[in-house]
Amino acid sequence: MLLEPRETFEALRRDFRWKIPNDFNIGRVVADDWAAKHPARVCLQHFSPDGQHRSMTYGELASQSSALAEALTELGVARGDRVALLMPQCFETVIAHVAIYKMGAIALPLALLFGEEALEYRLRDAGACVIVTNSFGLQRLKAIKARLPALQTVISVDGPGPDVIGFRSMIEGRSGLFDIVESGPDTPALMIYTSGTTGPPKGALHGHRVLTGHIPGFQLAHDYLPQPGDKIWTPSDWAWAGGLLNALLPALMLGVPVVSSPAQKFDPHMAFRIMAEMKVRNAFIPPTALRLLKAVEKPREAYNLVLRSIGSAGESLGRETYEWVKTALGIVPNEFYGQTECNFVLSSAAHLGISKGGFIGKAVPGHEVAIIDAEGRELP
Repeated sequence: MLLEPRETFEALRRDFRWKIPNDFNIGRVVADDWAAKHPARVCLQHFSPDGQHRSMTYGELASQSSALAEALTELGVARGDRVALLMPQCFETVIAHVAIYKMGAIALPLALLFGEEALEYRLRDAGACVIVTNSFGLQRLKAIKARLPALQTVISVDGPGPDVIGFRSMIEGRSGLFDIVESGPDTPALMIYTSGTTGPPKGALHGHRVLTGHIPGFQLAHDYLPQPGDKIWTPSDWAWAGGLLNALLPALMLGVPVVSSPAQKFDPHMAFRIMAEMKVRNAFIPPTALRLLKAVEKPREAYNLVLRSIGSAGESLGRETYEWVKTALGIVPNEFYGQTECNFVLSSAAHLGISKGGFIGKAVPGHEVAIIDAEGRELP
Protein backbone atom coordinates (compact mmCIF):
# COMPACT_ATOMS: atom_id res chain seq x y z
CA MET A 1 0.00 0.00 0.00
CA LEU A 2 3.07 2.28 0.20
CA LEU A 3 4.30 4.16 -2.83
CA GLU A 4 7.61 3.00 -4.24
CA PRO A 5 9.27 6.05 -5.86
CA ARG A 6 9.33 6.09 -9.64
CA GLU A 7 10.66 8.58 -12.17
CA THR A 8 7.25 9.20 -13.76
CA PHE A 9 3.67 9.38 -12.59
CA GLU A 10 2.66 6.78 -15.17
CA ALA A 11 5.18 4.30 -13.77
CA LEU A 12 3.98 5.01 -10.25
CA ARG A 13 0.38 4.17 -11.18
CA ARG A 14 1.42 1.13 -13.20
CA ASP A 15 3.46 -0.47 -10.43
CA PHE A 16 1.25 0.31 -7.43
CA ARG A 17 -0.54 -2.58 -5.70
CA TRP A 18 -2.88 -2.63 -2.72
CA LYS A 19 -1.58 -4.95 0.00
CA ILE A 20 -3.94 -4.69 2.95
CA PRO A 21 -3.55 -7.52 5.49
CA ASN A 22 -6.65 -9.45 6.55
CA ASP A 23 -5.83 -8.62 10.16
CA PHE A 24 -5.74 -4.84 10.20
CA ASN A 25 -6.49 -2.38 13.01
CA ILE A 26 -5.93 1.37 12.86
CA GLY A 27 -5.07 1.52 16.56
CA ARG A 28 -2.32 -1.05 16.14
CA VAL A 29 -0.64 0.47 13.08
CA VAL A 30 -0.63 4.06 14.37
CA ALA A 31 0.60 3.21 17.87
CA ASP A 32 1.43 -0.32 19.02
CA ASP A 33 3.42 -1.45 15.98
CA TRP A 34 5.74 1.53 16.35
CA ALA A 35 5.84 1.20 20.15
CA ALA A 36 7.05 -2.39 19.82
CA LYS A 37 10.02 -1.30 17.69
CA HIS A 38 10.76 2.27 18.80
CA PRO A 39 8.93 3.09 22.05
CA ALA A 40 10.90 6.31 22.60
CA ARG A 41 10.18 7.66 19.11
CA VAL A 42 8.22 10.93 19.28
CA CYS A 43 4.85 10.76 17.57
CA LEU A 44 3.08 13.90 18.82
CA GLN A 45 4.21 17.41 19.72
CA HIS A 46 1.92 20.09 21.09
CA PHE A 47 2.65 23.75 20.43
CA SER A 48 2.02 26.09 23.36
CA PRO A 49 2.06 29.90 22.89
CA ASP A 50 4.12 30.23 26.09
CA GLY A 51 6.87 28.11 24.58
CA GLN A 52 6.28 25.15 26.91
CA HIS A 53 5.82 22.66 24.09
CA ARG A 54 5.12 19.02 24.99
CA SER A 55 5.89 15.71 23.31
CA MET A 56 4.46 12.19 23.41
CA THR A 57 6.17 8.99 22.30
CA TYR A 58 4.71 5.98 20.55
CA GLY A 59 5.29 3.99 23.72
CA GLU A 60 3.22 6.44 25.74
CA LEU A 61 0.48 6.56 23.11
CA ALA A 62 0.26 2.77 22.98
CA SER A 63 0.18 2.40 26.77
CA GLN A 64 -2.31 5.18 27.51
CA SER A 65 -4.67 4.20 24.70
CA SER A 66 -4.65 0.60 25.94
CA ALA A 67 -5.47 1.80 29.45
CA LEU A 68 -8.38 3.84 28.13
CA ALA A 69 -9.61 0.93 26.02
CA GLU A 70 -9.62 -1.25 29.14
CA ALA A 71 -11.53 1.40 31.11
CA LEU A 72 -14.13 1.86 28.37
CA THR A 73 -14.60 -1.90 28.17
CA GLU A 74 -15.26 -1.98 31.93
CA LEU A 75 -17.93 0.69 31.41
CA GLY A 76 -19.69 -1.67 29.02
CA VAL A 77 -18.61 -0.17 25.71
CA ALA A 78 -18.59 -2.99 23.17
CA ARG A 79 -17.59 -3.70 19.59
CA GLY A 80 -19.61 -1.54 17.21
CA ASP A 81 -20.65 1.03 19.83
CA ARG A 82 -20.28 4.66 18.79
CA VAL A 83 -17.97 6.80 20.93
CA ALA A 84 -18.15 10.52 20.20
CA LEU A 85 -15.14 12.84 20.34
CA LEU A 86 -15.93 16.53 20.82
CA MET A 87 -12.34 17.66 21.18
CA PRO A 88 -9.67 20.08 19.94
CA GLN A 89 -6.22 19.12 18.68
CA CYS A 90 -4.53 17.59 21.73
CA PHE A 91 -2.88 14.37 22.94
CA GLU A 92 -6.09 13.15 24.60
CA THR A 93 -7.93 13.24 21.27
CA VAL A 94 -5.37 10.89 19.74
CA ILE A 95 -5.35 8.62 22.80
CA ALA A 96 -9.14 8.32 22.59
CA HIS A 97 -9.14 7.62 18.85
CA VAL A 98 -6.56 4.86 19.22
CA ALA A 99 -8.38 3.31 22.19
CA ILE A 100 -11.67 3.21 20.29
CA TYR A 101 -10.10 1.47 17.30
CA LYS A 102 -8.29 -1.06 19.49
CA MET A 103 -11.51 -2.18 21.20
CA GLY A 104 -13.52 -2.45 17.98
CA ALA A 105 -15.81 0.47 18.73
CA ILE A 106 -16.56 3.25 16.22
CA ALA A 107 -15.08 6.73 16.57
CA LEU A 108 -17.50 9.61 15.96
CA PRO A 109 -15.47 12.84 15.66
CA LEU A 110 -17.48 16.04 16.14
CA ALA A 111 -16.37 19.64 15.65
CA LEU A 112 -16.35 21.99 18.64
CA LEU A 113 -17.81 24.69 16.42
CA PHE A 114 -21.08 22.76 16.06
CA GLY A 115 -24.09 24.44 17.62
CA GLU A 116 -26.46 22.58 19.92
CA GLU A 117 -28.82 21.56 17.10
CA ALA A 118 -26.06 20.15 14.89
CA LEU A 119 -24.49 18.34 17.82
CA GLU A 120 -27.76 16.84 19.02
CA TYR A 121 -28.67 15.62 15.54
CA ARG A 122 -25.38 13.77 15.04
CA LEU A 123 -25.28 12.26 18.52
CA ARG A 124 -28.85 11.02 18.25
CA ASP A 125 -28.58 9.81 14.66
CA ALA A 126 -25.38 7.88 15.42
CA GLY A 127 -26.70 6.51 18.72
CA ALA A 128 -23.51 7.47 20.55
CA CYS A 129 -23.28 5.87 24.00
CA VAL A 130 -20.16 7.72 25.20
CA ILE A 131 -18.71 11.15 24.55
CA VAL A 132 -15.20 12.39 25.31
CA THR A 133 -14.98 16.18 25.50
CA ASN A 134 -13.61 19.18 27.41
CA SER A 135 -15.16 21.95 29.52
CA PHE A 136 -16.25 23.86 26.41
CA GLY A 137 -17.99 20.78 25.04
CA LEU A 138 -19.69 20.14 28.38
CA GLN A 139 -21.38 23.53 28.13
CA ARG A 140 -22.77 22.56 24.73
CA LEU A 141 -24.01 19.24 26.10
CA LYS A 142 -25.92 20.73 29.03
CA ALA A 143 -28.92 21.80 26.96
CA ILE A 144 -29.24 18.59 24.94
CA LYS A 145 -28.07 15.71 27.17
CA ALA A 146 -31.58 14.98 28.49
CA ARG A 147 -32.81 14.43 24.93
CA LEU A 148 -30.13 11.83 24.19
CA PRO A 149 -31.16 8.63 26.02
CA ALA A 150 -28.45 6.53 24.35
CA LEU A 151 -25.68 8.80 25.67
CA GLN A 152 -24.94 7.12 28.99
CA THR A 153 -21.37 8.22 29.73
CA VAL A 154 -19.70 11.64 29.58
CA ILE A 155 -15.91 11.89 29.95
CA SER A 156 -14.05 15.18 30.29
CA VAL A 157 -10.33 15.79 29.78
CA ASP A 158 -10.68 18.76 32.16
CA GLY A 159 -11.55 16.55 35.12
CA PRO A 160 -14.61 15.01 36.78
CA GLY A 161 -17.86 16.72 37.69
CA PRO A 162 -21.53 15.92 38.31
CA ASP A 163 -22.28 12.90 36.09
CA VAL A 164 -18.91 13.42 34.37
CA ILE A 165 -15.91 11.06 34.56
CA GLY A 166 -12.41 12.50 34.50
CA PHE A 167 -10.32 11.33 31.53
CA ARG A 168 -7.06 10.95 33.46
CA SER A 169 -8.68 8.89 36.21
CA MET A 170 -9.61 6.31 33.58
CA ILE A 171 -5.98 5.87 32.56
CA GLU A 172 -3.96 6.22 35.74
CA GLY A 173 -3.04 3.11 37.69
CA ARG A 174 -3.64 0.68 34.83
CA SER A 175 -1.13 -1.69 33.27
CA GLY A 176 -1.33 -0.19 29.80
CA LEU A 177 -1.88 -3.63 28.30
CA PHE A 178 -4.91 -4.49 26.18
CA ASP A 179 -5.68 -7.29 23.78
CA ILE A 180 -6.61 -5.57 20.53
CA VAL A 181 -9.78 -7.08 19.09
CA GLU A 182 -9.68 -9.03 15.88
CA SER A 183 -10.52 -6.67 13.04
CA GLY A 184 -10.16 -6.59 9.30
CA PRO A 185 -10.18 -3.95 6.58
CA ASP A 186 -13.99 -3.82 6.49
CA THR A 187 -14.60 -3.83 10.25
CA PRO A 188 -16.39 -0.52 11.06
CA ALA A 189 -14.00 1.96 12.68
CA LEU A 190 -14.97 5.54 11.94
CA MET A 191 -18.14 7.53 11.26
CA ILE A 192 -17.79 11.06 9.90
CA TYR A 193 -20.85 13.13 9.08
CA THR A 194 -21.07 14.88 5.74
CA SER A 195 -22.19 18.48 5.56
CA GLY A 196 -25.51 17.39 4.09
CA THR A 197 -25.25 18.67 0.51
CA THR A 198 -28.66 17.11 -0.16
CA GLY A 199 -30.89 16.74 2.88
CA PRO A 200 -29.64 16.46 6.46
CA PRO A 201 -26.06 15.42 7.31
CA LYS A 202 -25.38 11.73 6.80
CA GLY A 203 -22.89 9.56 8.64
CA ALA A 204 -20.27 8.04 6.35
CA LEU A 205 -19.21 4.76 7.96
CA HIS A 206 -15.66 3.66 7.16
CA GLY A 207 -13.87 0.41 7.89
CA HIS A 208 -10.29 0.22 9.16
CA ARG A 209 -9.11 0.16 5.54
CA VAL A 210 -9.99 3.87 5.24
CA LEU A 211 -6.54 4.65 6.62
CA THR A 212 -4.71 2.53 4.07
CA GLY A 213 -6.82 4.13 1.35
CA HIS A 214 -5.33 7.53 2.21
CA ILE A 215 -1.67 6.49 2.25
CA PRO A 216 -0.87 6.70 -1.52
CA GLY A 217 -2.40 10.16 -1.88
CA PHE A 218 -0.79 11.37 1.33
CA GLN A 219 2.64 10.26 0.14
CA LEU A 220 2.05 11.68 -3.33
CA ALA A 221 1.00 15.13 -2.12
CA HIS A 222 4.03 15.34 0.19
CA ASP A 223 6.78 14.25 -2.20
CA TYR A 224 7.24 10.65 -1.07
CA LEU A 225 6.83 11.29 2.64
CA PRO A 226 8.31 10.02 4.94
CA GLN A 227 11.71 11.61 4.43
CA PRO A 228 14.29 12.23 7.19
CA GLY A 229 13.15 15.08 9.43
CA ASP A 230 9.56 15.13 8.20
CA LYS A 231 7.00 16.54 10.63
CA ILE A 232 3.44 17.59 9.79
CA TRP A 233 0.98 20.21 11.01
CA THR A 234 -2.49 21.24 9.91
CA PRO A 235 -4.76 24.01 11.17
CA SER A 236 -7.72 21.84 10.15
CA ASP A 237 -9.91 20.44 12.91
CA TRP A 238 -9.17 16.76 13.49
CA ALA A 239 -12.95 16.22 13.57
CA TRP A 240 -13.04 16.67 9.79
CA ALA A 241 -11.88 14.10 7.26
CA GLY A 242 -9.28 16.66 6.20
CA GLY A 243 -7.51 17.02 9.53
CA LEU A 244 -7.96 13.40 10.60
CA LEU A 245 -7.36 11.47 7.38
CA ASN A 246 -5.30 13.92 5.33
CA ALA A 247 -2.81 14.50 8.14
CA LEU A 248 -3.08 12.95 11.62
CA LEU A 249 -3.65 9.22 11.11
CA PRO A 250 -1.58 8.70 7.93
CA ALA A 251 1.37 10.52 9.50
CA LEU A 252 1.23 8.40 12.66
CA MET A 253 1.07 5.22 10.58
CA LEU A 254 4.15 6.28 8.62
CA GLY A 255 6.13 7.30 11.70
CA VAL A 256 5.98 11.04 11.02
CA PRO A 257 5.53 13.27 14.11
CA VAL A 258 2.33 15.32 14.18
CA VAL A 259 2.22 18.83 15.63
CA SER A 260 -0.99 19.87 17.37
CA SER A 261 -1.96 23.41 18.29
CA PRO A 262 -4.60 25.10 20.48
CA ALA A 263 -8.04 25.68 19.00
CA GLN A 264 -8.38 29.33 18.03
CA LYS A 265 -9.39 31.58 15.18
CA PHE A 266 -6.85 31.18 12.40
CA ASP A 267 -4.11 33.77 12.74
CA PRO A 268 -1.51 33.93 9.93
CA HIS A 269 1.32 35.14 12.15
CA MET A 270 0.61 32.42 14.71
CA ALA A 271 0.48 29.83 11.92
CA PHE A 272 3.95 30.84 10.71
CA ARG A 273 5.22 30.90 14.29
CA ILE A 274 3.95 27.34 14.85
CA MET A 275 5.58 26.08 11.67
CA ALA A 276 8.87 27.83 12.46
CA GLU A 277 9.19 26.96 16.17
CA MET A 278 8.08 23.35 15.73
CA LYS A 279 10.26 22.86 12.62
CA VAL A 280 7.31 21.71 10.53
CA ARG A 281 8.43 20.21 7.22
CA ASN A 282 5.04 19.23 5.82
CA ALA A 283 1.74 21.06 6.10
CA PHE A 284 -1.84 20.44 5.08
CA ILE A 285 -3.36 23.91 4.77
CA PRO A 286 -6.82 24.45 3.21
CA PRO A 287 -7.10 27.17 0.54
CA THR A 288 -8.91 29.67 2.79
CA ALA A 289 -6.08 29.49 5.33
CA LEU A 290 -3.44 29.80 2.59
CA ARG A 291 -5.14 32.95 1.36
CA LEU A 292 -5.06 34.39 4.89
CA LEU A 293 -1.31 33.72 5.07
CA LYS A 294 -0.84 36.37 2.38
CA ALA A 295 -1.28 38.99 5.12
CA VAL A 296 2.29 38.24 6.23
CA GLU A 297 4.82 40.00 4.04
CA LYS A 298 8.03 38.15 3.15
CA PRO A 299 7.31 35.21 5.51
CA ARG A 300 10.63 33.49 4.78
CA GLU A 301 12.46 36.56 6.06
CA ALA A 302 10.21 36.96 9.10
CA TYR A 303 10.22 33.30 10.15
CA ASN A 304 12.81 30.52 10.06
CA LEU A 305 10.75 28.08 8.01
CA VAL A 306 11.92 24.60 6.99
CA LEU A 307 8.85 23.61 4.97
CA ARG A 308 9.39 21.18 2.09
CA SER A 309 5.77 20.27 1.14
CA ILE A 310 2.30 21.81 1.32
CA GLY A 311 -0.89 19.97 0.47
CA SER A 312 -4.19 21.79 0.09
CA ALA A 313 -7.80 20.69 -0.36
CA GLY A 314 -11.35 21.40 0.76
CA GLU A 315 -12.15 23.96 -1.93
CA SER A 316 -10.52 25.28 -5.07
CA LEU A 317 -7.03 26.62 -4.41
CA GLY A 318 -7.11 29.01 -7.35
CA ARG A 319 -4.31 30.18 -9.61
CA GLU A 320 -3.50 33.36 -7.66
CA THR A 321 -2.96 31.58 -4.33
CA TYR A 322 -1.04 28.80 -6.06
CA GLU A 323 1.39 31.38 -7.51
CA TRP A 324 1.68 33.21 -4.17
CA VAL A 325 2.73 30.03 -2.36
CA LYS A 326 5.37 29.34 -5.03
CA THR A 327 6.78 32.86 -4.79
CA ALA A 328 6.43 33.63 -1.07
CA LEU A 329 7.20 30.20 0.37
CA GLY A 330 9.35 28.70 -2.36
CA ILE A 331 7.18 25.58 -2.53
CA VAL A 332 4.87 24.31 -5.24
CA PRO A 333 1.64 23.45 -3.39
CA ASN A 334 -0.02 20.16 -4.24
CA GLU A 335 -3.77 20.54 -4.53
CA PHE A 336 -5.82 17.38 -4.13
CA TYR A 337 -9.47 16.36 -4.04
CA GLY A 338 -11.78 14.11 -2.09
CA GLN A 339 -14.96 13.99 -0.05
CA THR A 340 -15.93 12.52 3.30
CA GLU A 341 -17.28 9.40 1.61
CA CYS A 342 -14.39 8.92 -0.84
CA ASN A 343 -11.34 10.97 -0.02
CA PHE A 344 -7.90 11.73 -1.52
CA VAL A 345 -8.65 10.25 -4.95
CA LEU A 346 -7.13 13.02 -7.09
CA SER A 347 -3.85 14.75 -6.37
CA SER A 348 -1.19 16.96 -7.85
CA ALA A 349 2.45 15.89 -7.59
CA ALA A 350 4.83 18.74 -8.35
CA HIS A 351 7.89 16.48 -7.97
CA LEU A 352 6.56 14.42 -10.90
CA GLY A 353 5.51 17.40 -13.02
CA ILE A 354 1.80 17.02 -12.21
CA SER A 355 1.02 20.56 -11.13
CA LYS A 356 -0.34 23.88 -12.32
CA GLY A 357 -2.56 26.63 -10.98
CA GLY A 358 -6.25 25.73 -10.86
CA PHE A 359 -5.52 22.01 -11.34
CA ILE A 360 -6.48 19.35 -8.77
CA GLY A 361 -4.31 16.62 -10.21
CA LYS A 362 -4.72 13.12 -11.55
CA ALA A 363 -6.11 9.89 -10.13
CA VAL A 364 -3.98 8.76 -7.19
CA PRO A 365 -2.28 5.36 -7.69
CA GLY A 366 -4.69 2.60 -6.73
CA HIS A 367 -7.74 4.62 -7.77
CA GLU A 368 -9.74 4.90 -10.96
CA VAL A 369 -11.59 8.18 -11.49
CA ALA A 370 -14.14 8.72 -14.26
CA ILE A 371 -17.23 10.70 -15.18
CA ILE A 372 -20.28 8.43 -15.43
CA ASP A 373 -23.88 8.84 -16.54
CA ALA A 374 -27.04 8.11 -14.53
CA GLU A 375 -26.73 4.39 -15.31
CA GLY A 376 -23.11 4.22 -14.17
CA ARG A 377 -21.61 4.05 -17.66
CA GLU A 378 -18.27 5.76 -18.12
CA LEU A 379 -18.39 8.80 -20.39
CA PRO A 380 -15.60 9.82 -22.78
